[in-house]
Amino acid sequence: MSQDIKFNFLNSDEEERYQKHLALKDIGYEGQLNLKNSSVLCIGAGGLGSSVLLYLAAAGIGRIGIVDNDHVEKSNLQRQIIHETNTIGNLKIDSAKERIQRLNPNCEILTFSERINPKNALRIIKGFKVICDCSDNFGTRYLINDSCLILNKPLVFGSVQGFEGQVSVFNLYENSPNLRDLLPESPSKNAAPSCAEYGVVGVSTGLIGIFQVNEIIKIILKKGEILDGKILIFDLLNMNMKKLHLKSDQLNKQIKNLSQFKVFYEIDEYCKKNNEINTINAHEFNSLYRAKPNKILLIDVRENEEFSTSAIEGSISIPLSHLNQESDLKFIQKESLNKEVFIICKSGKRSKKASRILSQFKIESRSIEGGIEKVKKYCEINNFKNI
Repeated sequence: MSQDIKFNFLNSDEEERYQKHLALKDIGYEGQLNLKNSSVLCIGAGGLGSSVLLYLAAAGIGRIGIVDNDHVEKSNLQRQIIHETNTIGNLKIDSAKERIQRLNPNCEILTFSERINPKNALRIIKGFKVICDCSDNFGTRYLINDSCLILNKPLVFGSVQGFEGQVSVFNLYENSPNLRDLLPESPSKNAAPSCAEYGVVGVSTGLIGIFQVNEIIKIILKKGEILDGKILIFDLLNMNMKKLHLKSDQLNKQIKNLSQFKVFYEIDEYCKKNNEINTINAHEFNSLYRAKPNKILLIDVRENEEFSTSAIEGSISIPLSHLNQESDLKFIQKESLNKEVFIICKSGKRSKKASRILSQFKIESRSIEGGIEKVKKYCEINNFKNI
């Protein structure tokens, strides 16, 4: 796949579509041709990726790549605005591609229905001029960063949590900082944010994504002050903004191949797909629960308030946010001896995330599909307390 796109003119549709760009002295006709002749890879088609992809297309980037292997869920729509209700269940790359083509048919869209990993990262990334990190975990972020260092690609970084967001540009020039200058050590498996959702206000992903696109446009046009060696931090709740400076360390550039830092990438929590999680449906769980309750360790990962309202008799309350605490992990390891571990939540989503976390610590578990809402339908009423 060649990354070179060579156009010498804008077609009539583009000339009309990009009128406001053509009127800007810092873009103009030549700048718009540069955007058309460029290529950008967006890794992740979620919250950040949604606004990134829409504004890349609107700006007239000629070739846009999308890497994602997830499907659209209803809970995504609060922030992942490139997707729509009628695309729930579809692959995100397909949903995003369809929306982009409706917005700007002049863009060429390349999709990769795979999770970025050490085996495919270099192959996918090498075909694009600018890389945009819209991922949501540290393992993937380090992998993207290191791949860009090896391939000498500029990387536009963004991250969000709650009302806060950060954006920066890495590896733009030979002496530019990279992610390892910001975070030299990968967060431990205990401390790293898991795939569990900590909560995020939708507009924060939109804002950070837009700022990522702004940096991409400036990189392509070679205009303005780019966030090279700086990280911009936003607090949308209090409307505060600050810019921090990053210093480059040559030791953090000495990456020759992706096998050097496997520990940074291959965290089970991040590499497992949903269909690799051991699950059990409510019917099967009810049968096991009634047949051998003493051989079951049932962990309820809902919040304490939810547990106190309705819970299965004999279940243990350990909220999802507590699973990375050493005391709780030791408790589970001790109590799970000679028992089968089951995880339950309200609807089955948090329990899958909990199973991923426990798998890091060699604790096998099974997530109950549909959560307590499904189990209530099939278990005897006296199996519950506080209903």
